[in-house]
Order: sequence, then C-alpha cells, then structure tokens
Amino acid sequence: MLQMKRNEKQIIRASEIGSYLYCNRAWWLQRIQGEESRNVNEMARGTQRHAQHARSVRGAILLQRAAYGLIGLALLFITLYFLLN
Repeated sequence: MLQMKRNEKQIIRASEIGSYLYCNRAWWLQRIQGEESRNVNEMARGTQRHAQHARSVRGAILLQRAAYGLIGLALLFITLYFLLN
C-alpha cells in the first residue's frame, strides 16, 4: 500500500475525478493501492488521440486568426479605396 508523507500535498487531477466518477473502485485500486491498469494499450491510444485532437484544434485556431486578419486587411483596403476616390 502506498503511504503519503504527512507534509506531502496530494494533488487530484481532473482526469482522476473522471476516473473516480467512471469507476470509483478502479480509482481506489490505482491511487490508494498502487495497482497498475491492465488497459495500458487503450490508455496509450486515448492519449495519442487526445494529442491529435489538440493539434487539430490548434490548427483550426490558427486558420481562424488568419481569416480574421484577412478580413481586417480587406476592410482596410476597401476603406482606403473609398477614401482615395
């Protein structure tokens, strides 16, 4: 059994809350008893999928910012066109 030192702070991550809500027994076995999960491959695939999704989201954000920049430039050119004519 894992023993925490008296002054050591325990940090509970959001993923642990999800694990606890999904199966509190599995959370207890891992966090308190120190048992390793038998679903290592599935968890690795999930981690990989999350990383892939994060890259997609970052790419979408960059494209959105570029679109806003181009819209701003278009508005600037339209304004200058009407001001100079």
